Order: sequence, then structure tokens, then C-alpha cells
Amino acid sequence: MTEILQQAGTWTFDGGSVRIVPGHHKSVHKLRRLLGELTVPLAAVAGVSYEPGRKGGWLRLRLRHGADPLLQAAGGRLPDAADPYRLEVEPDRSGVAGYFAEELRNALVLEQVPVDEPCDRYLLPGPPVPLTVQGTDGTASFDGEEVRLDWNWVAEGSKSSAGPRVFALHELEGVQWSPAVGLENGYLRLRPRGAHAVLKPDHDPNCLVLWGVRQAKDVSSVLLAAAVTARLPHPSAASRAGREAPGGGSVPPALPPASAPVPKSPPGGGPGEDHDALLRRLRELGELHREGVLTDEEFTAAKQAVLRRF
Repeated sequence: MTEILQQAGTWTFDGGSVRIVPGHHKSVHKLRRLLGELTVPLAAVAGVSYEPGRKGGWLRLRLRHGADPLLQAAGGRLPDAADPYRLEVEPDRSGVAGYFAEELRNALVLEQVPVDEPCDRYLLPGPPVPLTVQGTDGTASFDGEEVRLDWNWVAEGSKSSAGPRVFALHELEGVQWSPAVGLENGYLRLRPRGAHAVLKPDHDPNCLVLWGVRQAKDVSSVLLAAAVTARLPHPSAASRAGREAPGGGSVPPALPPASAPVPKSPPGGGPGEDHDALLRRLRELGELHREGVLTDEEFTAAKQAVLRRF
């Protein structure tokens, strides 16, 4: 097990997942405190890096596209301070941070995680519900089944006249979130299924305005967007549906052969083999396993044989 403890939080890697616990220091962003503890499975990780700075540095975890509904909803618009996958590292802990990153990178190679491939399902659960967001012209709430928008006295007439908006999950195609930046307002927009007019946030009855001056530093509204996103079909669902066979059934995957030989080591192989060659062999085994040439048992046996040569 590898662990790094900082004022900003604690990251622990046990070989199968990264456990992220935010710190209690006043410098920890509100969003990270609201998210609480996160467990990121290794299969969701695309990479990790340690970025040294003038005073300390940062550990940064990069997730595979489509693995996390929070990142899906945020669309790259989270400020660094609110990013739960970024850990501030104190100057005297740079060595530990570098070791942590190296251990995680090695695990990604050994476990053959397809880091360059997007996920076809969410590997993290998303924020728990119920959730309520206070905006400029109303309130948005989500109980896990329905999203509701209620307007206040500040709302434009087009919203007030439409009255409260209530959507069941199956009535929604998606949700859009844009944070307030400086004096510029943000918004939380629901996207109902079917054709509908998209108006400016102030006049759109499906959109809650997030006032720039008051909410520029508070991006916790993204939690509601992420909670809804986590419970809607994954973005890859449409592409999977497109691969369905005529008549509504899906095309079955090709069956692997009844038996397949385990690749043998080249002559002269042994404990002194080149480290890069062993890593290449692990990658080859992973590809054969994913293609169905090797069964689970054959892959496990072959991988263990290679690991013993390190």
C-alpha cells in the first residue's frame, strides 16, 4: 500500500483503487469537502503525474473519458482548487509524491488498463442525493428520481408564468452546467427530450441562473448536475445501440477458441531479462486476453510467470 498525507488531504493506493480523502484545512475547497471520500478504481485511471512547483507541487490524477459523471458534467470547467483529483504537495513530500505516481503508473501497465480508451459506463457512482442548489432566480432540487425547478421573485416573467418545472429522469436527455466566472453568470440547464427552444438563461424555463458576483467561488452546483448525469444513460449508450443487430438483438461477440497456448518466453529469459521487454510481454498478453485468444485462467498464469521474472 502506498500513501501520501497532506494538509489538503490523503491519497492511498492499495493496488486496486485510489482512496481520496479531503483534508480539514481551511484552504480545502468547499466542493472537495462536500464530495467527501472518493474511491477511484484502477480501471478508471488514465494516468498520474507529479508536477513540481516553486513551493511544493501537485499530484494530479487523470481519469479515462466517461469514467466519472462529475467530470462529465463539469466539462473541464472546474477550477484547479475545486478539482478532487489534484492534491497539493508540501515541499518536503515531493519524494513521496513521485513514488506514489510511479507505483500507480506501474500498476496501470501491469494490470493492462486501457488508458487511451474511453469508458462505456460510469466507474464512479456520482454524488449522493437528495441535493438542492440555490440560484439567483430560483432553486433546483433532485431526489434521485425527479428534478424540480422553483422560481423566486427575481425570476423573469417567462419563468414565473411557466410555474415550477418538474422532470422525471426518463424525460431528460441531459443537463448542462456552466460556472459563474467573475461578473459573468453561470447556469444549470435541464435538457428535456425532444425538440425545444433554447433561450438565454434568464428567460429559459428549464434553466437556473447562477449569479456571478455571489457564486463565482462556489461551484457546488455541479454536484446536482453530476448526480443527474450519473443516473442518465452513459454517453456511449447511443453508439452501443447503433451496434445492435436487426430485430432488436445485439451482435454477440466472437467466441474465443476452446484452448489457446500461453506465449513462451524467448531463449535465455530469466530474472535478468530487460525490464522493458517484460513490460512489452505483459502488454501482449493483455491484448491476447482482450481479443479472447487467452482465457482468464491462461492469462492469469502467463501474467504471473512474467511477473516472477521482474
